[in-house]
Amino acid sequence: MRKPEAVRRHLPTSPFKAKAEAPRKHFALGERVTHDVYGLGRVIGVEGDTAVLVDFGSRQERIAEPYRGMFNL
Repeated sequence: MRKPEAVRRHLPTSPFKAKAEAPRKHFALGERVTHDVYGLGRVIGVEGDTAVLVDFGSRQERIAEPYRGMFNL
């Protein structure tokens, strides 16, 4: 039987730096984006903070959060 993993937390008095949290990416309707695999595209749909629908010209793709490889132009 395994013990459940404990949640790691940073103590303010620790000499080690806490891991910096990456800033969240936000995409707006109509915004131009680039993707490492699909290339240039335009956001045609936004599903809250969970996913975006992007038109890359030859295809449309639903890209889910954390949006790896996708950046604003």
